[in-house]
Amino acid sequence: MSEPPQPSQEQTTPRREGPHDTIYIGKKPLMTYVTSTLIQLANQPSVTIKARGLSIGRAVDVSQITLKRMENAGYKIGDVRIGSETVQSEDGRTRNVSTIEIEIRKS
Repeated sequence: MSEPPQPSQEQTTPRREGPHDTIYIGKKPLMTYVTSTLIQLANQPSVTIKARGLSIGRAVDVSQITLKRMENAGYKIGDVRIGSETVQSEDGRTRNVSTIEIEIRKS
């Protein structure tokens, strides 16, 4: 088996100290990710929402719905990182896929 592609952006990004959770955005209903984000924020000081490709718009929606729903709770957008990963398709060709990471943290 070959190794999964490693994102080049994460190799140069410094690691954060303290507890930190990540929500990976896929094809589930939008409110599933919003609920997961809110649950993680209740237990962690910050959460990162990660997506790539066509799921990037959904990740932005999740972050904005989370902020609007918890307007009085004092959450805010932290770092937003964009980048690209090189992915090898099933037919052997390599292509670039855009990525986004949105951090939501307590004020």
